[in-house]
Amino acid sequence: MFNLSSHLANIYDTYPEAGCQPVIGITANFVEGDAALRDRYYESVVAAGGTPVIIPPVNDKNVLINTLNRLDGLLLSGGADYNPLWGGDEPSPKLHGINAARDLPELLITQLAFNRQIPILGICRGMQTLAMALGGKVAQDISDYEGLSKDVSIRHSQDAARQELTHSIAIEEDSTLFQLFGEPKIYVNSFHHQAVSDPGQRFRVVARAADGIIEGMESTEHKPVMGVQWHPEWLESGRPLFQWLVEQANNFHVAKELHRRILTLDTHCDTPMFFSQGVHFDHRDPRILVDLHKMTEGRQDAVTMVAYLPQPKIGETFSSKVEVNEHLLAENGEYPAENGELRTERYDMTQGLSNTLSEDSQTDKANHTSQLSALSSQLEKTSQLSPLSSQLEKTSQLSPLNSQFRITPQLYADLIFDKIEDIVRRNSRYLSIARTPADLYQDKRKGRKSIMLGIENGLALNHDLTNVKHFAQRGVVYITLCHNGDNDICDSARGCNTHNGVSQFGERVIEQMNLNGIMVDLSHAGEKSFYDALDISATPIVCSHSNCRALCDHPRNLTDDQLRALARRGGVAHITLYPGFLRQSGQATILDAMSHLEHAIQVMGIDHVGLGTDFDGDGGIIGLADSSEMINFTLELLRRKYSERDIEKIWGGNWLRVMSQVQNFPQNK
Repeated sequence: MFNLSSHLANIYDTYPEAGCQPVIGITANFVEGDAALRDRYYESVVAAGGTPVIIPPVNDKNVLINTLNRLDGLLLSGGADYNPLWGGDEPSPKLHGINAARDLPELLITQLAFNRQIPILGICRGMQTLAMALGGKVAQDISDYEGLSKDVSIRHSQDAARQELTHSIAIEEDSTLFQLFGEPKIYVNSFHHQAVSDPGQRFRVVARAADGIIEGMESTEHKPVMGVQWHPEWLESGRPLFQWLVEQANNFHVAKELHRRILTLDTHCDTPMFFSQGVHFDHRDPRILVDLHKMTEGRQDAVTMVAYLPQPKIGETFSSKVEVNEHLLAENGEYPAENGELRTERYDMTQGLSNTLSEDSQTDKANHTSQLSALSSQLEKTSQLSPLSSQLEKTSQLSPLNSQFRITPQLYADLIFDKIEDIVRRNSRYLSIARTPADLYQDKRKGRKSIMLGIENGLALNHDLTNVKHFAQRGVVYITLCHNGDNDICDSARGCNTHNGVSQFGERVIEQMNLNGIMVDLSHAGEKSFYDALDISATPIVCSHSNCRALCDHPRNLTDDQLRALARRGGVAHITLYPGFLRQSGQATILDAMSHLEHAIQVMGIDHVGLGTDFDGDGGIIGLADSSEMINFTLELLRRKYSERDIEKIWGGNWLRVMSQVQNFPQNK
């Protein structure tokens, strides 16, 4: 018994020494200076096939983040009352003893784990932790709960043995709890006097006691997050809950490992639309759906950020449709004025401003020239080579910039790309601009996130074919030919058939895109434009963010015939998360996105599909609301038994195959 060698031999006599098990972190109690935990918690995890790790109540961010990076699941244990101040309430006379040492660490780790999509099970106080951390409310005493029945009274703070069943609960039949227990009514123990009074929007109530007290809640977002008010660790009948947690944690572990091995690329987001608001890409900024924190939480490697250009209507100017202010300008970029000309370090800004669209009259150009001269004079009065952004701060009448002179589409796109490059420069240890598939894989090996550049609306070319080469040299990988409205290139899905498809100028644009290795994107294009472009392009066509019209009858979605034609030419269509393109009524969820994906696979084949979220362009649905939830897409693919090879194709492999063909075309021609 006391022979260490024999115990070691029991480990080393087989290889591998042990099977892989998901790691479940369990929050520890804090009692009289000791971090403590009842053995029933970790024994229940072991019995369910998990590896338990006890988490001490520490709120140090380095400890919290490094702990979470190693967890596959989180178990929030029971214990004392919460300080009601965390919920914005003053203490009630009915409040019992609080555990201040636990409150902040557990609220932090719960929110952080939730943001990382880590499966969570909350028990008793743990369910209250979920509510407190994620937008719900906790009654300081059961008697304060407004939903308490006046006809039935139950004692929830029992003196009975913890293994004793003391009251019944009713379970909703459409819940995970019902699937686990198989009964609409079960019996539980009870040792609490506080209760969740409002689960918040992220949860729904799935179990109640006879007096109306909430006994169970589950995620409304198709996530493996659940709370129960009783103590299942003491009950033989409680085992299914721990088996559920360990199973979900194992799924999460498999998905994490898959993300470690494969490249994950979102082919379309509109985050630059928010640059003028002064967003912070290196913060977890609530104003945007894609940033470094969210990409890291969702284990997303790369994203294509587009310069979106709104299509002016007849009588409108482009500059009236966009906002250019100091936030949009690159902080490290200099915009000098020399000889009455204002320009950026990469391109002649004066030329861009004066080469206006056909809507600009000669009078407009004359006015523009005088405005630009006045602007240059003002710059010379301050500091001739200082960044334009600082000049805007000092000269209030210059902000926003487009209120003083006309901004052309080409200039606007270049300003956005300048800003992206500036963001990358300031975060170069963690972020890079990728221009080729090889760049993406190199960034992944080096532990960096990647941004690729795209243009949404060929209006950015400013009716100048030389701008195709200009944007190719800037690293643009695709151009969406149009947006919502016909332009000089082609008719839009939401246009008025100006050209009956692709215009003569549009044909030359596509040819130049082929010659410069830029992918032709037909999302937003009208059906005739789509087929014209397929005929014109010498390289495969892409649709960066489009869904299936067979499932949602919207002109922006692709018909089955279009999907088949696209596949025949070697192209790809990436489903998108704009709710109105997923379903015509009701709330769109991740399940709708999966339906569109699987329909496209059925029609086109696995080699022609992918994901382009349209995040920050009104894309985002329940279960896939931002980049932090991207691993949920992988979890759904795994649940549907897709192979690793197929998941790699869906997550960008198909897209990169086409990108390689397009980028190699100029050399092979």
